[in-house]
Amino acid sequence: MTAKQARPRGSAKASPHSRVKWRDVLQRVDEWHWLLPQDYRPWMRVPGLVLGSDRLIAEMADDQALEQIANVASLPGIVNYSMAMPDVHCGYGFPIGGVAAMRPEDGVISPGGIGFDINCGTRVLTTHLQLGDVQPRLQNLIDQLFRDIPAGMGERGQVLVPLEKMDDVLADGAAWAIHNGYGRAEDETLIESGGRLGGGDPTLVSRRAKQRGASQLGTLGSGNHFLEVQVVDEIYDSRQVGAMGISGLGQVVVFIHTGSRGLGHQTCQDHLDVMEEAVERYGIRLPDKQLACAPIQSDEGRRYIAAMSAAGNFAFCNRQVISHFVRQTFARVFESTPEELGLNLLYDVSHNTAKLEEHDIDGSSETVLVRRQGAPRAFGPGHRGVPERYRSIGQPVLVPGDMGRYSYLCVGTNKAMAETWGSTCHGAGRLHSRREAKRMLRGVNVRQRMLERGIYVRSQRPGLLAEEASEAYKDVSLVIDALDGAGIATKVCRMRPLGVVKG
Repeated sequence: MTAKQARPRGSAKASPHSRVKWRDVLQRVDEWHWLLPQDYRPWMRVPGLVLGSDRLIAEMADDQALEQIANVASLPGIVNYSMAMPDVHCGYGFPIGGVAAMRPEDGVISPGGIGFDINCGTRVLTTHLQLGDVQPRLQNLIDQLFRDIPAGMGERGQVLVPLEKMDDVLADGAAWAIHNGYGRAEDETLIESGGRLGGGDPTLVSRRAKQRGASQLGTLGSGNHFLEVQVVDEIYDSRQVGAMGISGLGQVVVFIHTGSRGLGHQTCQDHLDVMEEAVERYGIRLPDKQLACAPIQSDEGRRYIAAMSAAGNFAFCNRQVISHFVRQTFARVFESTPEELGLNLLYDVSHNTAKLEEHDIDGSSETVLVRRQGAPRAFGPGHRGVPERYRSIGQPVLVPGDMGRYSYLCVGTNKAMAETWGSTCHGAGRLHSRREAKRMLRGVNVRQRMLERGIYVRSQRPGLLAEEASEAYKDVSLVIDALDGAGIATKVCRMRPLGVVKG
């Protein structure tokens, strides 16, 4: 049966009577690579490729994510594989931790493949502070960050943009913030794509989306978004870590994770509605309606890509504004200037985008549209897309863990360029759903438990802490070991949290 002939309807949820173990389905390629055969489902155009260790694959319990890997393989124009990183788990139509490349001439673009939080991403600031400098003022620092950088659903930020000025934000991205006093000139050089996605068209972002975003610059949002004050507690490569501005153990850094907030969510929803009609118009047969898409070269496809890029620029601007207020807060608490404290941008990278990129395919350079959902770039040494400062070592890869354990800094590799379209994982990956995590931790005071471990947490919603507790996530060290072992990203250093701000 061909992919066009196969057309299961409805969602990708597996029947409770058809649950499978990933180990029973995947074929081992080597210690770190696993193949999902193309004949696993009749609509697959290409095989699936999953990265992970024996233990990670054995612990995979999310049937729907496995189905989603197979379903992405059904999309017209997909090249080589439907890929999944070691942190893979279920998303909207597409797995989170999933990567796919499409041929522009016959491929499709799907809003679900980027996600509702367009250009959700991470950034790290380094400081000149040591652990001993921060510990006496930690609670005061986290309390002030909690006040200065709103977190939670629908929270308003300190920067209110008139609706008629929103197009400037959507066109210029991080540069808008920097040029309006919310950053340093050098910040722009240390952001993926210079903090601005080309081809963005603000006129294709709806008025409703702009209204939702106008009051949300400089806000974290909720869910797994966070701001953490962390300390470097393990170093694996002194040369690479030095190039990143980290001088040694005990140095304090700031890790930020957020995206395009309500503006991105609304933009995704607006274009999903269009794509659901486009699927019928173009006769595209899908195994899951959440994969709603249109040809890349179609009017619907081009309009979505331009709107997505504009929404992505809002996310770059949001993280830039947050960094400004982080610098101001540190200066206030430590009675110094931001420059004296360091607070230098190490890097900012997205993990929810689609980009036209040049990649080697069968020995020749070709342009493909690389869709990354919960997967950042990991470009290797020498690549022109890596900032000059890091070109000799590879692009920094920022991998947050859960709020109770560790986060990592890694660098991209040339092997990632050859195997995963220059992509890697974006975090630990959920092990349990939010509902299951809350059930498991019913009656547990997560905030107090973390305080006893030396981690001070502030959250708008106490119930969120159970959803985001360590038990809900895979051990990020296992994920990093799989990436490092597979040669997709090289680990540079590890940080542990001291203080956490959540929605």
